[in-house]
Amino acid sequence: MKRKFISSKILGLIVSGILASIFFIGCLSTASEYFKPGIYEATGRGFRGTIRVRVHISEGGIENIEILENNEDRHALEAMEELRELALELNSADLDAISGATVSSRGFLSALEAALSRALE
Repeated sequence: MKRKFISSKILGLIVSGILASIFFIGCLSTASEYFKPGIYEATGRGFRGTIRVRVHISEGGIENIEILENNEDRHALEAMEELRELALELNSADLDAISGATVSSRGFLSALEAALSRALE
């Protein structure tokens, strides 16, 4: 009887693992499935003012992100460049702000998300 109970626990874990895997695989879609190719601009609010970005979307997803306007300091600009590279690498704007340049990071991400929302089909 004890052996049967252990087997059903193992079976339950296996089934749970399979269901979780199916769920997560379904969530792994790329930006290219959702965004209409084109060039989109938007703004966000940084620590020292407006941050304007231009996002180039191709059939493969986010192709390029340009920071067109900002009044941020060197440290904040470095943080925005790091976020820019991550967004391109991950094909996503779903990123966390960078500590030490939080407001500027959030402003950049806000502008990026606004531009991407314009590209939604």
